[in-house]
Amino acid sequence: MKAIKIRREVCLEIFIDFLVRKGKFGITYSKNMGSNLGDFIDLVMIEAAALKKVPEFSSFSFNARARKFIEESNVVPLIRWLKHNSLSHPQIGRIICMAKGDVQLIREHVEWLKSIHVNGRYIGVVFTRVGETILRHSIEEMDEIVVYLEKKGVRRDWMGYVISRCPELLAFSMEEVKTRVSFYTDMGMNNHDFGTMVYDFPKVLGYFALEEMKQKVNYLKEFGLGDNDVGRLLAFKPQLMACSIEERWKPLLKFLYYLGIDRDGMRRMLVIKPMVFCVDMEATIVPKVRFLQDLGITDDAIGRMLVRFPPLLTYSLYKKIRPVVVFLLTKAGVTQKNIAKVVALAPELLGCSIAHKLDGNVKYYLSLGISLRLLGEMIADFPMLLRYNVELLRPKYRYLRRTMIRPLKDLIEFPRFFSYSLEDRIIPRHKVLLENQVNFKLRYMLASSDEEFKQRVKAAVEKRQRFESGATALHEEPADSETMDYSSVSELDSSSFRSNDPNIVLFDSG
Repeated sequence: MKAIKIRREVCLEIFIDFLVRKGKFGITYSKNMGSNLGDFIDLVMIEAAALKKVPEFSSFSFNARARKFIEESNVVPLIRWLKHNSLSHPQIGRIICMAKGDVQLIREHVEWLKSIHVNGRYIGVVFTRVGETILRHSIEEMDEIVVYLEKKGVRRDWMGYVISRCPELLAFSMEEVKTRVSFYTDMGMNNHDFGTMVYDFPKVLGYFALEEMKQKVNYLKEFGLGDNDVGRLLAFKPQLMACSIEERWKPLLKFLYYLGIDRDGMRRMLVIKPMVFCVDMEATIVPKVRFLQDLGITDDAIGRMLVRFPPLLTYSLYKKIRPVVVFLLTKAGVTQKNIAKVVALAPELLGCSIAHKLDGNVKYYLSLGISLRLLGEMIADFPMLLRYNVELLRPKYRYLRRTMIRPLKDLIEFPRFFSYSLEDRIIPRHKVLLENQVNFKLRYMLASSDEEFKQRVKAAVEKRQRFESGATALHEEPADSETMDYSSVSELDSSSFRSNDPNIVLFDSG
């Protein structure tokens, strides 16, 4: 054993010297390379001893025979070539040891990996993770796998990325690959969905045990999803396959249950934002829920928020959610008393950009002459005000002030005015009021079905007719009546509509 140890040390010194003198490598790199080639150094020692039996080398010293084997193995040019392809010395050492000195076998497999666009350090990753199996597979066997995946929707130019991220595919037999592909296609995936799923998350096909994959699919079905539903879900978010049932899903479902979310709500969250089921609960979800609780939102209300808008749980607490809440309190006029109500009614606001959405909307409303305090009350009444596109709001406001000749007070009292379509709801109903010579408050004009509106107009017309005939006295009109009988707008004196508001433009009759 002592002699073998000495011979091994001698072989290592010879190999390092060979790398420095013949390979032109630095002494540090050569020593590091040698420290990763233990099996190859043993092979040098064994082959150098065996050469003594060959007549032409029988008179050579052990050191000379070792140098002869190293030179004829062409391992030094191979090391330089692999180093040129961005492989680290540990990766190079492992590949050479796996091939037991068969340089040509290594070159063939590396060239094949480069032909399918596996480049740089990922070549070493493939060899490291697949092990000797990749060298036992012929080029033809690996080509067959690639061609099959290409037929199933994985594009040729994606193949290098897929193999780089999931080298385990090359360790499977053709039969195993077909079984794994069928696992997904049997759930209704077409070639396009399957191909994009594999490209999005290559591990979904080759990294996990088939039994584990089946368990996760069966667990997802417990939410009431069918095979095709699960297929669409995994095509959209294949990272679900990387989540542990015991460590991730079960604790999350228990947490959601205590927020009052039932199975239907959880299914909605899963379908709309499956990423929620992939994030770390303690680090990502719990702090956001606690923040919402600190705002004064009850657990049940938080549960309803999450069911309505699951993406909320994927937003950054410190870069997105908190800054929006601070903006609402300081720049949008929302009071501390109303902030919980605003967030609970419109959790979508927490996903809006302050710079590109919220700030511009607030400035627009303030430019209309609405005070910050009143704007805060409007937002508390109808938080979705801050999500509308300002360019869509302008024509509605112009129509309200110039054509309908309504005061700003009407808009403040009924901010939901902006939620209705100008062409399909506001203009047609305003024309009906003009034709029938009646007028309603905005909420009664817009917030009703067509049939209810028709009945309301009919009742208002009959009431006006009774009044005109003297059947009803003026003092019997209630102060907060839904109708305001202006007779005909064109007959009113335009001076009664004069205002300092520059947004109001007055016209002659008609």
